[in-house]
Amino acid sequence: MDKIFGSLKGLFKIHAVVIDNNVFRLHYKVTVVILLACSLLVTSRQYIGDPIDCISRDDIPTRVLDTFCWIHTTFSVESAWHKKVGVEIPYPGVDKYTPGEDRVYHAYYQWVCFVLFFQALMFYFPRHLWKGWEKGRIRSLMLELNTPTLTPEKKQERRGILVDYFMNNIHNHNFYVTGYYFCEILNFVNVVGQMYLIDSFLGGHFSHYGSKVIQFTEWDWTLRYDPMIRVFPRLTKCTFHKYGSSGDVQRHDAMCILPINIINEKIYVLLWVWFVLLAVLSGLVLVYRVFIVFWPQSRLLILRYRARLTNADYLEMVLNRCRLGDWFLLELLCRNVDSLNYRDLIADFARRLEGKGVESIV
Repeated sequence: MDKIFGSLKGLFKIHAVVIDNNVFRLHYKVTVVILLACSLLVTSRQYIGDPIDCISRDDIPTRVLDTFCWIHTTFSVESAWHKKVGVEIPYPGVDKYTPGEDRVYHAYYQWVCFVLFFQALMFYFPRHLWKGWEKGRIRSLMLELNTPTLTPEKKQERRGILVDYFMNNIHNHNFYVTGYYFCEILNFVNVVGQMYLIDSFLGGHFSHYGSKVIQFTEWDWTLRYDPMIRVFPRLTKCTFHKYGSSGDVQRHDAMCILPINIINEKIYVLLWVWFVLLAVLSGLVLVYRVFIVFWPQSRLLILRYRARLTNADYLEMVLNRCRLGDWFLLELLCRNVDSLNYRDLIADFARRLEGKGVESIV
């Protein structure tokens, strides 16, 4: 297990510089790791064995039949889902096929690992876009003020550099914050779009899949009908044709066991729950951003909460002169800079805005 998932450990490393929020990190850290782990799991025969095993009483070599049915897909008979197991049929969806009956073909299991990997890339894309947009600005502006052990002279010198930067670039950070908000919108659009993608991939079953599985656990045991086997059947049919000894085409019927679907059904229950939760959290973040954009007073309240050591009058004076982009940069610095150094930075910035010289208050 460590060999399979050990390569994913690096994705959990904690970054020294924070340039986003916790919900953003759920997208490119937790979700990407979940999807990559699931993709690796469904390709690991060590834990699920052969992905398909077909049974036939004919003289077809087992490996040939397994390979053929895996490549050309298996199917279920639609009418067999409504018949009594053990009396009319051997398994839900498995019955003799009469020409003209509806078949449901199952080809998705060949593509699950690739789709999961593609989804992981899509969830990481907003992070990649934001890193390119951000260009290490916060890291360069920290100037080691995240460490409380600097000498008073160095603290004052570096605070002065930061104040000079803000004075020269005030009102020039709106493009910066626009990039971040766009990536957050992209996160929300992506997770909702991924749910529609999986729903299309699974033939329209994913949208209600999780809720049906949850309801299934509450059913009476004598009436239980596992909804997961309708989406991920464990036993299906396959038809193999070959020439007979006289040159006629012979039809061979086989039943195929799909052990891989034991893994697939659990993966998609997990993804249904996680994507719904992630979509709700991402939507709430967008509502939170709307308040920040259209209610400037909220910016003061947020920074007061985060920078509790900062003088409230100085903070209000600074934010009254700042636009949304400036506030966003100050909020990110608050997350990364030592609280005492941040207090003094705001004080220096407020004095400069008042036209006074910067004084050391250390």
